[in-house]
Amino acid sequence: MTRTDPLLTVLKLATSAEDQAALQLKSAQFEKQKRQGQLDALNNYRLDYMKQMEGHAGTTLRANQYHQFHQFIRQVDNAITQQVGAVQDAEKQVGYRQVHWQETQQKRKAVDMLLKQKAKKAMAIEAKLEQKNSDEFAMQQYVRRKRK
Repeated sequence: MTRTDPLLTVLKLATSAEDQAALQLKSAQFEKQKRQGQLDALNNYRLDYMKQMEGHAGTTLRANQYHQFHQFIRQVDNAITQQVGAVQDAEKQVGYRQVHWQETQQKRKAVDMLLKQKAKKAMAIEAKLEQKNSDEFAMQQYVRRKRK
């Protein structure tokens, strides 16, 4: 019965960890895009609202309406500030996930390289053994011919 190389198990685990890290990175990138989209929407909403107020230029606004406008803009600005923080947090997560994925990829490549080196050594040993057997066979043939 042939034994499986423990490095194959390690490679399988390293590949699985790399795949998991890649999925986490993709998820973090998606979350960052989502948050950035929300920030863009808030900025566009603020801009549209400001344009609407410009449309009212020249008309008289009551103090109450003017106060409500500024209060609303302040609320939108606060939401934008919070969303900027959320985008920055998401960017940090993408950075962390990127580093983690690269580390797992590096580990998998190292195990893969060890397996290739091991296979190369095994092939060299096999080639030496084959050469030795071939030399021995040739020597035996030579001895037999000489005896005849």
